[in-house]
Amino acid sequence: MPIVAIDCFHEHLTSPGADEVIVAVDVIRATTTAVTAAAVGKPLYPAGSIEAAVRLAADLDRPILAGELGGVQPYGFDLQNSPTQIAALDHSTRPIILLSTSGTRLMAEASQVAATYVACLRNVSALVRHLAALEHDVRILGADSRGEFREEDQLCAARIARGLAPAGYRPADAATEEVVQRFGLAPDDAFMSGKSAEYLRDTGQSADLDFVVGHIDDLDRVFVLDAGEVRAIA
Repeated sequence: MPIVAIDCFHEHLTSPGADEVIVAVDVIRATTTAVTAAAVGKPLYPAGSIEAAVRLAADLDRPILAGELGGVQPYGFDLQNSPTQIAALDHSTRPIILLSTSGTRLMAEASQVAATYVACLRNVSALVRHLAALEHDVRILGADSRGEFREEDQLCAARIARGLAPAGYRPADAATEEVVQRFGLAPDDAFMSGKSAEYLRDTGQSADLDFVVGHIDDLDRVFVLDAGEVRAIA
């Protein structure tokens, strides 16, 4: 019987089990931004650090630099780590390099050790169907945010884990069961009083918050990290 585990990525990933896949979650905002770009065919590369972003930029043709560190857009970057700004881009096919405090590091490191899926509240149902068909063990990792496992990531993780239960998946541990019990049936806006949502409101970035709650399960697509790029698969 396959298992599903929910945890928070802090500093380093432990070695994956045999046939285990990783699901990276950073609802506010890195995985939502990445999925929003990849859904319309924009090539997007998550960078684990600003140094990695600089190296990537040297290898790509006129890349768009999007990101934040500590919530602040780095000097020389074109955009914030913002699904709203990504969605507003024109039809250019210029590659996008995405940098965030923890979400892109999670994606980059996970892809080095296991097959890695990128998830947010936009594609939970499609991902559940895909994972259930694979029957591999699943480790869902939320991105650390100032040392915390934020509510929005727990909500997304719980919905995925709960969706896998009818396919025979069992929780890996008590911590996973606790997250599913708390957030598995929680409403879409269960995180609106959390620190991430508060930060976006306080810094004039409510448009991204509105984007997240306004795009729930609206993509019937699955997204993977393939050769450093977030891609949609059938």
